[in-house]
Amino acid sequence: MTATTADQHHDHHPTGITRWLFTTNHKDIGTLYLWFSFTMFIIGGLMAMIIRSELFEPGLQFVDPLFFNQMTTVHALVMIFGAAMPAFVGLANWQIPLMIGAPDMALPRLNNWSFWLLPPAATLLIASLFVPGGAPAGGWTIYPPLSIQGGMGVDFGILALHMMGISSIMGSINIIATIMNMRAPGMILMKLPMFVWTWLITAFLLVTCIPVLAGAITMLLTDRHFGTHFFDSSGGGDPVMFQHIFWFFGHPEVYILILPAFGVVSQIIPTFSRKPLFGYTSMVFATATIAFLSFIVWAHHMFTVGMPLTGELFFMYSTMLIAIPTSVKIFNWVSTMWRGSLTFETPMLYAIGMVFLFTIGGFSGLMLAIVPADFQYHDTYFVVAHFHYVIFGGTILGALGAVYFWLPKWTGHMYNETLGKWHFWLTVIGMNVTFFPQHFLGLAGMPRRIPDYALQFAEFNMVSSLGAFLLGLSQIIFLINVLKTIKGGEKASDRVWEGSTGLEWTVPSPAPYHTFATPPVVK
Repeated sequence: MTATTADQHHDHHPTGITRWLFTTNHKDIGTLYLWFSFTMFIIGGLMAMIIRSELFEPGLQFVDPLFFNQMTTVHALVMIFGAAMPAFVGLANWQIPLMIGAPDMALPRLNNWSFWLLPPAATLLIASLFVPGGAPAGGWTIYPPLSIQGGMGVDFGILALHMMGISSIMGSINIIATIMNMRAPGMILMKLPMFVWTWLITAFLLVTCIPVLAGAITMLLTDRHFGTHFFDSSGGGDPVMFQHIFWFFGHPEVYILILPAFGVVSQIIPTFSRKPLFGYTSMVFATATIAFLSFIVWAHHMFTVGMPLTGELFFMYSTMLIAIPTSVKIFNWVSTMWRGSLTFETPMLYAIGMVFLFTIGGFSGLMLAIVPADFQYHDTYFVVAHFHYVIFGGTILGALGAVYFWLPKWTGHMYNETLGKWHFWLTVIGMNVTFFPQHFLGLAGMPRRIPDYALQFAEFNMVSSLGAFLLGLSQIIFLINVLKTIKGGEKASDRVWEGSTGLEWTVPSPAPYHTFATPPVVK
């Protein structure tokens, strides 16, 4: 190839659909992930609207009881694997190369492939609701024997989970390779921005535990179609073994969802406090400790299956231990804000809201860690309330705050601050009105995954459903605000958040040297 044709080849920029199908540009792929995530968020949210409409009052109103449970399953899988995880992979794609001074991700073609596995997987997952026999009806945990007996939709779900898992593993390998090999000169690991650190640790968690899920659902598949009896007690198998394997994946998964949100909050709070992050080193070690401990607490989801007292004590104490590094992070965020020059733009509201609501979820998690108490709470709405405070109050609020924080960087335009604040307050009020009453329902004994319930639960369910409708509708404001910002608006300045460090993502670290006209002299 001559120099001229090479230049022409280099200057060729595909447009339209081919730009998005074949892109290896980390920013384009980040954008694809974020839009995909938002689409899944809306689809999962519509399922939640149907669930809450059915539960608005006692009796059976809209959907068949079996379909209700199948849709609860798909709602959870869509929200976890379709909305929450891709949102943070999108943020990682956009931000990590920018934060470490890399030109792109280490493996750009793998990056493209890891995204384009997701739309067909999501299609399969949603289609599982509508094929003969329907989706698994055993909740997102797809416990046998329910999942051994289900129809073709269970196989659709298993295949979709495999594809999403492959996507996650490839994305994680890419993130690890990028952070380990492509940092700017002088950027040692202990100068990485916290968002990059949390993602590095999350990527190791993903690479470790997604294959465990793959093993569990492959054994389930062979039980269903190839005559094995891993989990079928009639053939000598053990359904409880599935729970052990599943939760060995499932508990680290919760931290996979929350750690990148911790990283986002660790970027936003210093920026709007006009102070460096308090206790950077302790933050890094707390994150690593949380990740390590997440692997030894899985059976706290299984206190009621009949394990030995020694096992119950071990899992109870190790679960409580996780509260220590998590508290370190919360105290560090509060200390960062202490005596700072605080301003409360939308990203800061989301960061503070996330810290507050995630802490409530953490406290209810400590309640669930107590074995004799968990016997009462297990499989009630208390658990539903707990994990929605962690996942919505933590993960989703963190992701929304990240979008507001970095949108001016991505688009060159400022979002509408008034709309942003309306979105925040309606979302947070809607979320609390939806999920706070569910604590009381659970403590009073209302079981989860049921379409009908006893009359004494009627009032709290009605309140919860009204909150859910408010929460769902308020996301329209977010969509309008983002679209308005992309189309145009007030130009974002070089220093987006006035009065901040100007390097809002590298509070603890220097700018990569190649952003200066001449490299700085190192004495």
